[in-house]
Amino acid sequence: MPLQIIRGDITKLACDAIVNVANPSLLGGGGVDGAIHRAAGKELLLACEKLGGCRPGEAKITGGYRLPCQYVIHTVGPVWRGGNSGERETLTSCYREALRLAAEKGCRSVAFPLISSGSYGYPKEQALKVAEESITEFLRDSEMLVYIVVFDRDSFRISEKLFSDIASFIDDRYVEEHSFPRRKGAEERTQRQALFSKEEQEQDAADFAAAPAKESIAARPYTVGKRLDLPPSLEELLKKEDESFSQALLRKIDEKGMTDSECYKKANVDRKLFSKIRSDVHYHPSKPTAIAFAVALELSLDETKDLLMKAGFALSHSSKFDIIIEYFITNGNYNVFEINEALFAFDQVLLGV
Repeated sequence: MPLQIIRGDITKLACDAIVNVANPSLLGGGGVDGAIHRAAGKELLLACEKLGGCRPGEAKITGGYRLPCQYVIHTVGPVWRGGNSGERETLTSCYREALRLAAEKGCRSVAFPLISSGSYGYPKEQALKVAEESITEFLRDSEMLVYIVVFDRDSFRISEKLFSDIASFIDDRYVEEHSFPRRKGAEERTQRQALFSKEEQEQDAADFAAAPAKESIAARPYTVGKRLDLPPSLEELLKKEDESFSQALLRKIDEKGMTDSECYKKANVDRKLFSKIRSDVHYHPSKPTAIAFAVALELSLDETKDLLMKAGFALSHSSKFDIIIEYFITNGNYNVFEINEALFAFDQVLLGV
């Protein structure tokens, strides 16, 4: 998927380019900067000596040398001075310039640390928001895999209020689900909840058989210029019932008036994966991918459940992942990156996989 948040050591990541949070001299320092220089070897320092330094908000590029990446992009982030000294603009420029250099070199993947969120003191929650907005703006017109790499949990933070709200939402539903013994077959019935019960189907058949002949379409009076408000035909209902996930997704995209690229970018799904789904009517996506498209289409909770059912999945209160998805949909927040930030904070798989 185009934007991933991962936990790990950026110096060990095999991608086309990694971004180094450097000081203005570009001659090495502490933190991520020192770790990258140590892993790359003295060749990186010799290359940096020729660059003549770097001003905050700018970016310069060297080879990767002993690192598993081809390039190292060096950028100087802002020192936090309270937020009224142009810090946000400078930080945005760091991401924009680094991505520009990566694109110029033909990179298909690039990894960022959370710039300025360490010793430079930029509040982590705000630093994450700037990173997300800057990267997603770039990805609107580009096809690139971008990583935000955090070393440990303390390096990543969503707002305390959001974390608390989601934790309470999970607790209310997760406890409720596990407070009472489930009867045998309850889970299967949950997965079929969008279908009519046997009794309902039998009642519909009885009502249809008992309907007077004058209610048939052929017997209804025809009025010129007046549209008949007819119920969906049985054929159309059966077609929708028999739709595959791929067919349902493409129909929903058309109904929403979206282009394919608008949909898969909003879902944080790679173009190649979307092409597979479009070309294979029987394609079975992963659950995070299916939900990512539901989020991109801004489907209601019931519509999301219907789309998931076509992929062979259901939402359950026995899954924290599912409850977090329910939280965002019921609150009308369809920003896949904000959802992924929350999922990451709760150690859940991200959308778009």
